[in-house]
Amino acid sequence: MTDSERFEAACRAAAARERTGGIGTLAEKTLHAVLKRYIEPDERFHEVQVGSFVADVFRDERIFEIQTGSFTPLRPKLELLLDYTDVTVVYPMAAVKYLSWTDPETGETTKPRRSPKRVKPVEAAYELIKIKYALDNPRFHLRLIMLEIHEQRLRDGRRSRDGKRGSHRSDRVPARLIEEIAIDKPEDFDKLIPEGLSAEFTIKEFARAAGVGYGCAQRAVSILLYLERLKECEKRGREKQFAVSN
Repeated sequence: MTDSERFEAACRAAAARERTGGIGTLAEKTLHAVLKRYIEPDERFHEVQVGSFVADVFRDERIFEIQTGSFTPLRPKLELLLDYTDVTVVYPMAAVKYLSWTDPETGETTKPRRSPKRVKPVEAAYELIKIKYALDNPRFHLRLIMLEIHEQRLRDGRRSRDGKRGSHRSDRVPARLIEEIAIDKPEDFDKLIPEGLSAEFTIKEFARAAGVGYGCAQRAVSILLYLERLKECEKRGREKQFAVSN
């Protein structure tokens, strides 16, 4: 069975569970359930107690932690689990996103519309910076799961007349697996370095080549420096310059 077929099977299993009341409507729940079944179809290996924590998936002495939100709560858990065995952090990213809105009073839902924003793998740096200390641990592994996601939001925001600003997400439903990016050692983080950079470059130039904002580029460069995948060079005026390590 291919990765795409396994993913489609996980989507069907999660949908069937939802119809029987097994999955609620809280944010992230459907996405998390699908990924858990994609990583490990056998539910006997789901939600396994490991010390004082519960692992999303634990099989063959390997732990998988599915992180659909902030990595901040992951830090203490990861510190303990990496002392125990190999840990793979699974991080879904919306490479393609469709958005629909639900009126909380009437229940009426709009047809899904494709968002113009396309998330790039390098944008994982926003969260990875929070666990930077773990990224060079030989027991640490990362899977960036690039997906087509259908996001459902409640039109309950109070910052605008249409209820969109300050609104809440009710769920994210994965529809298609686009790509799975495996990072198992520091050298694999080179996949976050964009093409088209000069031999020496600034953070602004990194951001431009990657097609991301300055803040994202700054975090990515910090991670790559920590992992010794980049090195600092002489400044260009006031700006620091960097180069890819040999």
